[in-house]
Amino acid sequence: MDKAILTSVEALTAEKNFAVGNDIVFIPDFVTALNPLFKRKVYTAAEVAYCEQFDNATLRYASTWAAKEAVYKAIKQINSTALPFKKIEIIRDKIAGKPQVTLHNNQAPIPISLSISHDGDYVWAVAIAEKI
Repeated sequence: MDKAILTSVEALTAEKNFAVGNDIVFIPDFVTALNPLFKRKVYTAAEVAYCEQFDNATLRYASTWAAKEAVYKAIKQINSTALPFKKIEIIRDKIAGKPQVTLHNNQAPIPISLSISHDGDYVWAVAIAEKI
């Protein structure tokens, strides 16, 4: 590995003031899990309302699920206390808007940057949480 790149990565991670989580969803497999019970246990009313406004709601549910998993994995590195998926809410202020994370866990807010992508049969999300 190039020494300059290695030095940059080491400098970036030296303070470890962030945690990264990611998740990938294979939509054909996800479809089999997307049933009413799963929706009730995982998604908030606002998330369901967002997903259901699209012709292809399954893609939106898969995107939101990948985002929740990515956030969960990032948060788990900061706080080992279990956080139910329904306590992680992915909000978009408009259709195809920037995804925002709200944590409903009675703790200090954690700044989280979130990105969601999809291509073909796959959805991918990455979350970067700032350690405070």
